[in-house]
Amino acid sequence: MDPVSPRQTDILRKARQVGRVEVDDLALQFDVTPQTIRKDLNEICDAGLLQRVHGGAVYPSGAINYAYDARRSLAAEEKRRIGERAAALIPDNSSVILNIGTTTEQVAFALRDREGLMVITNNINVANILRESASTEVIIAGGLVRRSDGGIVGEATVDFIRQFKVDYAVIGASAIDEDGTILDYDYREVRVAQEIISHARRTILVADHMKFDRNAPVRIGHLSEIDVLVTDGEVPESVREICSAHGVAIALPPLDPSAANDQS
Repeated sequence: MDPVSPRQTDILRKARQVGRVEVDDLALQFDVTPQTIRKDLNEICDAGLLQRVHGGAVYPSGAINYAYDARRSLAAEEKRRIGERAAALIPDNSSVILNIGTTTEQVAFALRDREGLMVITNNINVANILRESASTEVIIAGGLVRRSDGGIVGEATVDFIRQFKVDYAVIGASAIDEDGTILDYDYREVRVAQEIISHARRTILVADHMKFDRNAPVRIGHLSEIDVLVTDGEVPESVREICSAHGVAIALPPLDPSAANDQS
């Protein structure tokens, strides 16, 4: 599926907020025909972002994640900007762990032209993005490869991560709760993410604004355990207060790429 249109993005946002959207209500809201809304919903549901029901669509259960290709298309431009902002926090000649996720992949894209990096990853996609970078050493974890997204998980992966102590870890998440809990769907992936956090001198969490509206069942950790939150939009007040209380910087991609400054 092509990246969602602005109207489809608004439909997704409303579905996250209220759980269900109706064709007739959306047609009135956006001043378009019901046929146009049905087409929007069919495209969104074909991508796995919503579930079609009679008369509308519903937001998926918090126990089930979106399909990986669908996640790539969701907030794609925001993730690209987050990736560039996070990469700007990582100096040349550093060691970095990048974990599984569509946003961490964007960090990898932004690191391709950097000098002297050692990148450890349990994400086949990240390894492929960086493997031809002339000045980057790429080390990939062993373990079970998930067919759905190329992520490498399991106890072998956890044992592999334990061998390292890196300068930076870049992790993604599926949801951030208002109490600061960082959440994901697969407990095997969470075990690896927890190990990554404990073996990094500084941890950068990359998360687009949609993660503040979502929920997931497995706890990775808490915002107090990270050093920088890189996101793309309005940060809920509860999250800002938690970050302030624990010295966590909030970094936003600038509107002008030439003026990158942390905001906290």
